Amino acid sequence: MMHKYLIYTFLLVLVGMGQVEAQESGGFYFGIKGGPAIGFQKWNNFQRDPLFRYHAIVFIESATEESVALFAQAGYHVRGSAIRTPAYVNFLGQDINGFTTPFEFRNASLSVGAKQRFDLGINKKFYYMFALRGEYTLSTDLRPDFLEDDDPCGIFYPFEGFVQKFNYGLTVGGGIEFTLSEFVAILTEFTISPDISRQYRQPEVPNVRSCGFGGSSSNQTLGEREITNTTLEISLGFRFLRKVEYIE
Repeated sequence: MMHKYLIYTFLLVLVGMGQVEAQESGGFYFGIKGGPAIGFQKWNNFQRDPLFRYHAIVFIESATEESVALFAQAGYHVRGSAIRTPAYVNFLGQDINGFTTPFEFRNASLSVGAKQRFDLGINKKFYYMFALRGEYTLSTDLRPDFLEDDDPCGIFYPFEGFVQKFNYGLTVGGGIEFTLSEFVAILTEFTISPDISRQYRQPEVPNVRSCGFGGSSSNQTLGEREITNTTLEISLGFRFLRKVEYIE
């Protein structure tokens, strides 16, 4: 239920900002953008392989004559990392195909920030942006499908109970807008979104059943584990002008 309330909050923020901008400037911009994402994670100073996924965003921003504009945006982002196991021959001489084990956090986000535009010529502008971002984790995919619930080797994978649902961070980047008409523009954008908070925080857990590698069956202590997200995203989108005219 929490994610439904978060979505309602997103919509209220976007609608509220649109009403303010319409009253102050006679209109506002709104649009949609999305595209591929490359996720990275820091696991207690150990870097996993990148995770290739996607994102989608709706946004609203001020329409003023100034070069600086304020914006708010709500999005869906798949953040995480992966372990890529190359093909190999096992001890029985069998060929084992390579496979990828993803660690996914499917997050809804709300960002507020500012962007500054610079003219690049006719109907073309460059901009850079900075935003503060809050996120809520809707769902996860942290353990491979082949892993049984009672498999002791599951200790090497994250546990759902230690996922931090609420997170916050920054989003910075830039892009180019191509104006097609007074009311429509297309944009390309590149952003990097590092988290400040921890997506996952697991304290040290003693007396855990050992996975049993090397013939060992004794219990062990599972060390502390923390995970932090950083995501690179490339977006393609459309921006529209909602123009408001006042009649006295």
